[in-house]
Parts: sequence; structure tokens; C-alpha cells
Amino acid sequence: MAYTGDVSPGSAPDVRELPDLVITKVSVGPMDNNAYLLRCAHTGDQVLIDAANEPQRLLSLIGDAGLSTVVTTHRHGDHWQGLAGVVEATGARSLAHSADADELPVRSEPVEEGTVIPVGDCGLEVIHLVGHTPGSIALLYRDPAGTPHLFTGDSLFPGGVGNTEGDADRFTSLVNDVEHKLFDRLPDDTWFYPGHGKDSTIGEQRPSLPKWRERGW
Repeated sequence: MAYTGDVSPGSAPDVRELPDLVITKVSVGPMDNNAYLLRCAHTGDQVLIDAANEPQRLLSLIGDAGLSTVVTTHRHGDHWQGLAGVVEATGARSLAHSADADELPVRSEPVEEGTVIPVGDCGLEVIHLVGHTPGSIALLYRDPAGTPHLFTGDSLFPGGVGNTEGDADRFTSLVNDVEHKLFDRLPDDTWFYPGHGKDSTIGEQRPSLPKWRERGW
């Protein structure tokens, strides 16, 4: 079946097979958090984005192939409830942006804007998006055979940027970063995968950016 990205808590994962990278999306926990397991099609190396909850379920998804790295997109607790269990079971290293890393329950190596995280022969570019939290990041995979793929955590969703709790300065920071670092850099066919809910594309959301700015959230 074709990938749709439509998952819910307890549902089966959805799998997208690119030429060099396999993306498995699963929803875990009571807050319908998305976790993404990425596997290099050539080396078998695996990286998990957001060990959000249900560590045993995530470990079953990882399987016997092992896990090299867990990347946490930001410090909010619903995105790392399964982190300690996954790291303990697999020995994977934990990565997060330096501004959020100390807030996680396990020792996490800091990453910065422009850091490239390897997934076997593939790479994820770190994009720092300030506003939802000080250290929120997106992760960009540039598929050499197709469209870019972007994992946005809670900084960008279909319908708007992430929650900035009514703080005008935080909202301005986030919407500016999303516009200049994502919308200005990436083509319309860029597929993005958020921290909750359904996926979308940059092109589908681009016309709404002025509306987001006007409403202030």
C-alpha cells in the first residue's frame, strides 16, 4: 500500500521506502506523538526521531537490527517518555540541540545548526527553529533521487507553527525561522513529518503563511 502518513495510537506503523532511506512512522502514547524510525537501505543503520512513549513498542519496531542514535526534536516531556528505556536497551547515543539537551532524562550529546547526523550512507541536517522551545530542531533529508523530506517536531504542522503559549516574541521568532529557514530554502514538493498528526508539504502550507502571521499563532 502507498504511504499516507495517517497513523493513530495503537494503529499499525506506516512505511515509506525511498531509494536510500526507509521511513517508518508510528503514533505512541496518550498525546498521539509521532515517532520516526529511519533505516539506511544500504547499511541497515537505524536512527529514531523522538522516543516519545511506549518504549517496548518502539523496541519491537527497531528489532534485532539495533539502533545507533536517538534524536529528540525538543525538550517537552511528551517527546521523550520512552527515551531512557530505548537508550538503555539499545546503547544508542542520544542527541538534542544544545539549548534543550540538559532537559532530557539521559545524557545527550549537543547538536547545532548545520550538524549532519548520519543514518548509514544518508544524512540528516539539523535546522534550529527557536520559539516552541529554545532548542527545537527540524531534520532535513535531501533525497538525491527525489524530493526533500523534513522532520519538524512541534515547530511546523499542517495549519500553522507550533505553540508559543501566547508569547508574541516567541511566536515572531518561530514564524521567522520557519519562513526563512524552511519555506525560503525548500521547494514546494518537500514532504514534512510533524511531531503529532498528519504530514503535509511545504507547497500546501506556503499560501497560509501570511494568515499565520496575521493571527499571531
